[in-house]
Amino acid sequence: MDWFGCGEETPPQEKAPAKGPAVLRVSEVSAIIAGLLDDRRLQDIWVRGEVTNYKLHSRGHHYFSLSEQESGEPAVIQCVMWRSSSRNLPSGIGNGMEVIVFGHVGTYAPQGKYQFYVREIRPAGAGEKHLLVEKWKKELLAEGVFSEERKRTLPAFPARVGVVTSETGAVLQDIRNVIGRRYPLEIVLSPTQVQGDLAHREIAAAIRRIDGRVDILIVARGGGSFEDLFPFNHPDVVRAIAACRTPVVSAIGHETDVTLADLAADLRAPTPSAAAECVVPDRELLREELRVIRGRLGKALTVRLGHARDELREIRDRMHPGRFLRRIAERRQQPADLADRMARAIQARLEKERLLLTSLGDSLAARSPPAILARGYCIAEKDGAVVKSAGQLHPSDRIRLRLRDGSAGVRVEDVAQEGTHDTDV
Repeated sequence: MDWFGCGEETPPQEKAPAKGPAVLRVSEVSAIIAGLLDDRRLQDIWVRGEVTNYKLHSRGHHYFSLSEQESGEPAVIQCVMWRSSSRNLPSGIGNGMEVIVFGHVGTYAPQGKYQFYVREIRPAGAGEKHLLVEKWKKELLAEGVFSEERKRTLPAFPARVGVVTSETGAVLQDIRNVIGRRYPLEIVLSPTQVQGDLAHREIAAAIRRIDGRVDILIVARGGGSFEDLFPFNHPDVVRAIAACRTPVVSAIGHETDVTLADLAADLRAPTPSAAAECVVPDRELLREELRVIRGRLGKALTVRLGHARDELREIRDRMHPGRFLRRIAERRQQPADLADRMARAIQARLEKERLLLTSLGDSLAARSPPAILARGYCIAEKDGAVVKSAGQLHPSDRIRLRLRDGSAGVRVEDVAQEGTHDTDV
């Protein structure tokens, strides 16, 4: 019913929506879409297509579409590359150019659309090779080819230096010039092509051919584009370097160019000339070091000779005849004094022992039988044996008494032992 009329009629009451799915706001729908686009399959990916509708914004941003014609039905995705990422933009980009782009898919809420946010653009052909190099790098990294632990120290004084490079390029001559100026030695060339579709095979073969025949090996090439240096990214070359028994120095391209071969080498030099400087010492510096060492040795020898001269003078003084004779006289006096002390000690000891023996003799003489008899004692004998106890005697026994100056025979009248009573006969 139309209620836009005259009078007091009021509009009808709004009816509540029928019960069913929840009503979402536009921002909520955008958030859901953004969440869905966070799928890892849409993050940090490479996409290939043809550039169309290219436009450079006044603020430095790049807007374009990537299109693809598949089975007669075109597919298009909108792309944007912000000015902050423009350093990764190749020269000459424009409509109709086949490229691969790196980035992620996201939404632009103000316009309600999704688009591809580009961080890097590469021409399709070169771009695919870049991707291939990245794939090789991951594989070789997993093999441990780039490990720092397997890298060796360069020999300080090589006798032979091997070079793997083109025999017609300026690189070889640069290396010869530097080595000839710094430290002339034998250079062994293992020639190879350094550019082309099959160059990687020749380079790997040249490395294996010279390995073990020199003290150090330089793998070199002059500057060039990514395409020119591509063979030195090939796994055949990288594995040949890693398998070398000989320490390897790489010098491929310019200082800013880094290939997988550089990562596998024991040392990377920014240029071939720098590589030549790395592998041999500078003879002028060596000569200067020798001069310094010679000076130090001369000073040390002079000091040592001075010390030796002082020691010799001191020995000469100690060996002077007068001093020597005095020392001999002193040494002679010492044995004489010692002999006197020993003689006196022996004399004193003998005198002491003589007195002791005399005392013992006097003691023994005083205890001898004659001495005892002289003091008025006598010795009783019975049947030729000395009577030592009263128990050996009986009344009427005849015994002999030995006196100082003779003897006498006597008869025993009675016997009395100590501790017993007298017995009558």
